[in-house]
Amino acid sequence: MIIFASFSKPAGDCTSLLERPYIRIKVKSAVTGTTPKYMVELFTQKQAFHQTWTPEQLDAFIQTHAGKTFLNCIYRTEKEETTILGNKKGHITTLTKALKQSTTTAKIVAFDTAQRQTAANHNRTKNYIIKEGIPIPFLIHLGVMTPNGKIIASKYDKFRQINRFLEYIDDILAQVLQQLLPGQPLRITDFGCGKSYLTFAVYHFVTEIKKIPAQIIGLDLKEDVIVYCNNLAKQFGYNNLHFAIGDIAQYQHEYDPDIVITLHACDTATDYALAYAVKHNTKAIISVPCCQHEINQQLDKNKDIETTSPVAQAFAPLLQYGIIKERFAALITDALRSQYLEQAGYKVQVLEFIDMAHTPKNLLIRAVKKTGESDSQAEKVQLRTQALTQALHLEQTLKSLLF
Repeated sequence: MIIFASFSKPAGDCTSLLERPYIRIKVKSAVTGTTPKYMVELFTQKQAFHQTWTPEQLDAFIQTHAGKTFLNCIYRTEKEETTILGNKKGHITTLTKALKQSTTTAKIVAFDTAQRQTAANHNRTKNYIIKEGIPIPFLIHLGVMTPNGKIIASKYDKFRQINRFLEYIDDILAQVLQQLLPGQPLRITDFGCGKSYLTFAVYHFVTEIKKIPAQIIGLDLKEDVIVYCNNLAKQFGYNNLHFAIGDIAQYQHEYDPDIVITLHACDTATDYALAYAVKHNTKAIISVPCCQHEINQQLDKNKDIETTSPVAQAFAPLLQYGIIKERFAALITDALRSQYLEQAGYKVQVLEFIDMAHTPKNLLIRAVKKTGESDSQAEKVQLRTQALTQALHLEQTLKSLLF
């Protein structure tokens, strides 16, 4: 059985063969009950999409696209690794090498043991908001928890991620509640909710644990996901949790949200969510950005910036190497976003979401609307952002949406 596969180096624009112009696809095995399935991430230049495939679908995809649509394909079983290479002339080469079974098995056992030990250690030392050992219906249904409340080992990172996010909400919840009118429910909007692990967790935390009347809306572009989540909310009796299909840039609602949250809204989708929050006077924003392609692409177009000014020359070494430039672009993007939120009247913190060992997307922006405070720093913030963007010839979407 294939346990991992990747497809890269598209031969051209594959939109005619696939639904979108994917540039890379990653496939990992997963087991639901006794049924083998694959979790699939499909990347375009600006977005990442997720699907679930059967073994038959993966086999068919390899037969159809390996070495053809994607010139580089690698897939691995427990015993061997196969590489399929194609060129633009249509020649395909297949290379297979055996994996040392003892070494592979040892690594798998060592990893599983370490993961279980880590989970046990965290369970002993961490007082989670959602506690292990207490069955939570939505977590059971979403495959994070067993019916007796035990966290499934492969989902422990997801469990930690959910709890960490809830902690960041808990920290600012009192400040938000102080600003609500008497009798007004707490209104939360989750932009780019996806499968809604987080949306359900926030609803459970606010209404079941904190006992706060709340109305929560999750927004996403995928119709099947939204239908699924609405049905799930009804199944669990979550009467004030609703999901809607829509684009963040076009979204409108009769009530302004008190809290806006985003978890891995891709590229400029994060900017549109932040802009919506600011324009609708949202009291708090908690956002984990993702796939910051915009600035990275602008840096590609401005490779000769070191010739324009001594200030720009100082950044040249950070643009020479692809992976460094990518991380540099991501840091610039989130630094600018944070500064623009400061300029818009928010007190901003940039925090570590979860450890780098679990995901590279580990920065969280938390912004709380200032009340009764002067904006004496706004001009300084504006000058700082101008200096950076002018030196690197950048234009960030959040700025264009707000100012």
